[in-house]
Parts: sequence; structure tokens; C-alpha cells
Amino acid sequence: MTDATHHPDDSRAKRNVAVLVAAQAILGAQMPMIFVVGGLAGKQLASNICWATLPISLIIFGSMTTAPWLSPFMQSYGRRAGFYIGALAGALGAAIAAYGLYIGSFTVLLVGSYFTGIYMSAQGFYRFAATDTASDSFKPKAISYVMAGGLLSAILGPQLNKIVEGSFVVPFLGTYLAIIVLNLIGMALFLALDLPKGTRGTAQTATPVAARTRSQLLRDPNIIVAMIVALVAYSLMNLVMTSTPLAVVGCGYALDDANDIVSAHVLAMFAPSFFTGHLIVRFGVKTIMATGLAILAAAGLAALAGVNLAEADQPSLISFYAALILLGLGWNFGFIGATTLLTASHTAGERGVVQGLNDMVVFGSVTMASLASGGLMNCSGGVPIEGWSAVNIAMAPFLALAGGALIWLALKPRTAAI
Repeated sequence: MTDATHHPDDSRAKRNVAVLVAAQAILGAQMPMIFVVGGLAGKQLASNICWATLPISLIIFGSMTTAPWLSPFMQSYGRRAGFYIGALAGALGAAIAAYGLYIGSFTVLLVGSYFTGIYMSAQGFYRFAATDTASDSFKPKAISYVMAGGLLSAILGPQLNKIVEGSFVVPFLGTYLAIIVLNLIGMALFLALDLPKGTRGTAQTATPVAARTRSQLLRDPNIIVAMIVALVAYSLMNLVMTSTPLAVVGCGYALDDANDIVSAHVLAMFAPSFFTGHLIVRFGVKTIMATGLAILAAAGLAALAGVNLAEADQPSLISFYAALILLGLGWNFGFIGATTLLTASHTAGERGVVQGLNDMVVFGSVTMASLASGGLMNCSGGVPIEGWSAVNIAMAPFLALAGGALIWLALKPRTAAI
């Protein structure tokens, strides 16, 4: 009896994690493909080059506006139904975008990008679904393993893109057509999920009665701090990563150098996920979140050190690599830590509201970061090195906000061991 208590059976959860890792790898491959060609397709079709990255911003905006309704939908009808909606929206978005490229319409491309954002929102809930059948001790590891699936998608997506992006006369049309196929094939994976069916139509239980109101949830210190750390970690990662290719090329390096630096960054984002969950179990979630924020600060300092040591307005490539690798590692610890804290801070009946609200806030802030990144990089001084400095200096107040929130939480009386 005691043995069973200390060693819960997580076989069901492990099966679900394996399916979600595969979904993250196969369906998730569309995201790096779109992030590579989205801005280039926008530049090709936009009447004003300043709007070239708007397709990327529309994807993130679509994710932000989808999360508040998709999460309660999954609460009622089950995760599988929500994931099917996401995959179908991904296929539809790619089809609309492909049509926009074919007829040369920037507006149609933007509509397709918004539907892709619905898929992106559904993908964001894979990490939460991994915890639905997991024991408390396995939850951090489950989240971490599913996030590690992003490493596979980061490899698969760009390699597939190299094969298909030039396969038609219309540039990038092959990318979007391949994404349609990825969504239609990948959604079959969800048949293997063994998750709760949802609450709609079930008998009344004590769970809905015990659920807190939205205002009560937003007064929970753990929930508030988890949301703040998640939005800061994700927004700063997006802010700096979006500007990196512009900075690298603008400072006189080749586009291949920018690709290699971003690849190193993506590797740093997802590779630590194989052990982040174990570190959370061993050292505690707040310690890992704080470590993530410290590493993000180190990323900004590495970038600024490269600027200060630059000769002829050209920071060394090493400084770019150091900054982006640290940026990825800091995001991993901060975001996975925040997700773990959030899932430990609400009941099953509150899941739909809390997780939807969290992703709306997080991706709302990421939308603003993606829009601000280009402005800071291109409009802060006369040379790229000055814009790169502005981007990294902009990290400071947000890191102070998240760090202050963690300190505030640490000083509050402990109500639960998290």
C-alpha cells in the first residue's frame, strides 16, 4: 500500500506524453516552416515593406484570441476535440495562405495567417494535456518531455521546407501545401490519446461548485506570478529572436550566419527539456523560474558586451551565439517552470478558465513584442548595432517585473508546497 502511494502508476500519462511528443514533432513542424517563409512571403506581397512581418504577428494574434474560447471548449468536450479543431484550422489556414500567394493577395495571406494562429493556440495546450492524467510527481516531467518534442519539429520543419519551398513557380507555395498535408496526417495521432472526455453531459459533481470565479483566480498569488513569468520569458525570447537576423545581416554577416545562430537558439530552447522537469522536481519550481530569469538577463548582457567590444560597428559572431543560446535556455527554464506552477495552482474544474486566460495574456504580450521588435531594431539610431542595443536594453524592466513578482511570492506565507 505504501509502495503504491510513493510510486503512482503513470503508464496512462506516459502513453499520452508519447502521443503528444509525436504531435509536437509532426504537426509542430509547420510553425518553423511558416516562421521562415512568413516574413518573406509578406515582403513579396505587401505594398509597404514595413508590413512584411505582419503575417507572423497575425499568427500570434490569432493564438491570443483563440485561447480564451478554445480552453473552455476543451474543458467541456475534451482535449481531443480541441486538438482536431487546431489541426483543421492549420490545414485551412495553409490553404487560404497558399491561395493568397497564388493570386498575389496580401490580405488573403493575412487571413490564412490568422487561422494558423488557431492551430498555434491548440498546440500550446499540448503541454497542459500532458498533465491531465499525470501524478503530481510526474507533471513537471510530462510538461518537459512534450516541450522537448519542439526540438524534433525544429529539425523536421526546416529540412522539409528546403525540399518543398521552391517546388512551384510561385515562391513558397510548396511550403503551405506541405503544411496542409502535415495537418491532415498528423491529426490521426490524436486517436491514440487516452484523456478525460470533458464535462459536458456528465453528472453533476462537486468540482464545478468548488471552482473559483475569474476574479478569485486572479487574486491567487501562484497563478499571477506564473502568468507574469511566462509572459516575460516568452515575450523577451520573441523580442530578441525576431530582431536577430536583422542584426546579424545588418552588422555585415551572411544570411547563413543568421540561420546558424537561430538554429543554435532553437536547440537551446528545446534540448534542456529532457531534464528541466527533473530539475524542477529536485530543486523546486520557483528556483528554476528564478534561474531562467537570471539566464535571460545574462543573454542581454552578452549581447551588450558584444556591442561594447565591437570594432567598426560589428559585434563578434560569438557574442550573437552566446546571447541567443542563453536566451533559449532562459526561456526554457522560465516558461516550463511557469507552466508547472500554473498547473499546480488550479483544480480540474478551473482548468479551462485558467489555462485559456494564461495563454491569452502570454500570447497577447508576445504579439506586442513581435510588433515592437522591428521598431526597436530599425528605428533606434542610424545603424543596426544601435537597434540591437536598444532591443537588449528593453529587456531590463520586464526582467525586473518578473523578478520582483517571484520575490514577492517567496516572501508570502506558504499555503502549499509547490
